[in-house]
Amino acid sequence: MLFKLNPILQIFARQKEDKAEKPLTRKDWINVDRIVMIMLILGVIIGAIIFS
Repeated sequence: MLFKLNPILQIFARQKEDKAEKPLTRKDWINVDRIVMIMLILGVIIGAIIFS
């Protein structure tokens, strides 16, 4: 039996237009690396405080 989806769920349906993904530039990679390094350092500090 076929049924119609709720109109609220139509928001989550795949859109017909696909966005073209642009490659990351060197500056973007550097920014991502900095964010990851800050998160790792903060994780180590928080872990040291919790487990000490």
